[in-house]
Amino acid sequence: MTTPRPIVRPSRVLATVLATGTLLTTAACAGTDDSASAGSKTATAAVEQALAAQTESPTSTQSSPTSSPTSSPAQELSETGARNALITEADLEDDWQQVETPQEWRDSLLVGQVDVAAFLEGKSDASECRRLIDSLYDETLLGRPSGASALNGFQEGDSRLLYQVAAYRKSDLDESMKWLRSLPDTCDQFTLTGGDDGDRTVRVVGMSLPEEGDARQGMTVTVKGDSGGEPVTVTLDVAVVQVGANAITVTNGGTGGVDHDATSTAVEQGTQRLREVLAGRTPQPTPSGIE
Repeated sequence: MTTPRPIVRPSRVLATVLATGTLLTTAACAGTDDSASAGSKTATAAVEQALAAQTESPTSTQSSPTSSPTSSPAQELSETGARNALITEADLEDDWQQVETPQEWRDSLLVGQVDVAAFLEGKSDASECRRLIDSLYDETLLGRPSGASALNGFQEGDSRLLYQVAAYRKSDLDESMKWLRSLPDTCDQFTLTGGDDGDRTVRVVGMSLPEEGDARQGMTVTVKGDSGGEPVTVTLDVAVVQVGANAITVTNGGTGGVDHDATSTAVEQGTQRLREVLAGRTPQPTPSGIE
């Protein structure tokens, strides 16, 4: 004879079963006629219904999956938020000084035409490199923002650091990031002609960036030529970090070379500030860890 496995039930269900069991016993003692039999069947059905109801009840003692809290969606970047997301002198080390009108910075070495003859792929690749040079000149690497934007600039000796934060259409930003990733291969070396500075050699080399944001691309652009009859070299770090439909852009360098550490610091601190703003918070003037 097999012993049935014991079932553990809550006290309220046990009370229901005991009460129903009493009905069964009373019905059995009343006799074996048809009415007693019908009463027994009715009581049995009541027990089954009580057990079934307890099994389906949301208050059952069986464990149920606990839904994890959903994170708050990122806020849309506002004009105030864009300004709050800008880095400051406190975010950069060394002797960087903020300037009043960085939007007026322009480098004449970047004015000219790309020599198509030097490209194996001809006009197609040459147009991509011309786009790079033009966008470095007028600071539109990611195209024109579709929403809020802000910029500031810093100077240290002969080097300049321009920092931008802006909102874009997500699909356009994705395409721009894809284009930037192709440039170290497509435009690894080419020649600029025309302008006031004669022929210049341009090299584009990919550079690594801190693991910040949803996507990122870095490169170092070197332009060698003559200015005022003297040889000159301009070296620029270009760094872009995407956060959703928003991005920060850093161009850093000049005729005195480039401080790669400053580029990395701007990327790290800037991405942190942008995430704070998108989370609905106001970044502190001086991030922790910066004295």
